[in-house]
Amino acid sequence: MTTTTAPAPGRKPRARRVVPAIFGRQPVGTLLSAPYAIFIAVMFAYPLGLAVWMSFHKYFFTAPGVSVPRPFVGLKNYRTAITDPQVQRAFLNVLIFLVINVPLTVVLALVLASALNSAIPFRSFFRTSFYVPYVTASVAVVGVWLFLFNGTGLVNHLLGPLAPNPSWLINANWAMPSVAIFVSWKQLGFFILLYLAALQNVPKELYESASVDGASAWRSFRSVTVPGVRTATTLVTLLAIITGANLFTEPYLLTGGGGPDGHSSSPALIMYQRGIEQNHPDVAAAIGVLLVLIVLLIAGVQRLWEARR
Repeated sequence: MTTTTAPAPGRKPRARRVVPAIFGRQPVGTLLSAPYAIFIAVMFAYPLGLAVWMSFHKYFFTAPGVSVPRPFVGLKNYRTAITDPQVQRAFLNVLIFLVINVPLTVVLALVLASALNSAIPFRSFFRTSFYVPYVTASVAVVGVWLFLFNGTGLVNHLLGPLAPNPSWLINANWAMPSVAIFVSWKQLGFFILLYLAALQNVPKELYESASVDGASAWRSFRSVTVPGVRTATTLVTLLAIITGANLFTEPYLLTGGGGPDGHSSSPALIMYQRGIEQNHPDVAAAIGVLLVLIVLLIAGVQRLWEARR
């Protein structure tokens, strides 16, 4: 049996204000976030749309005010990009970079963040020390790295006969791994900060329960810390992948623009060389679109894997 409650005599039911669905449940929040949404649309969405358009046309830079025909060429720019050996080498280099950089970043950042989250002497000093390379200009840090890893540098002096010949950054086999280690070291402070924020949300009671049950430090780390920061791990992994996909400054400065013989080049560096130095922005745009699609594919696979877990 269903009963309905009638409105009290003499009182009219209050009319509900219907807010358009486009503003969501919180119109004020939508209004406050509108400036940033406009910024994203202007600074990211429009350039991406223009790059997609350029990739399907014969496009080249001209003097300001000069109008020239830019015919539609279909997939020609994509075929040129895919069949270019230097572009293929650049994507392979990024794959090598990600295989080294992403696991190294996740493991080191989580371990160091766990150590810095505990009560250790000089904790504030170590937290600051790990963050300093991240905020230091890449040009200054690269100068130190070149000094350490050149043929007569400190690293080769310590390794002695075990040092590679040719040296690290001019060795075809070691150039990209050296760049990956450098980026891991420089970006580590930022990812440690993300993990430190995530560790604040892990209940202390879980560690106390594990200690009462006789769990060792390694067992507590594996059974409490790792699951507790799983969301942060997903974010760190995704940001590390995006960083690797946009690799430009490090190979440009460390190896003189992708040397030796293109073994440390990256798609972003090839885009700069094709689009700016060689005036083929249409091919560079095609490389950029391919790079975006690959990153989205990797991010989608990672998202599905995390959802299944």
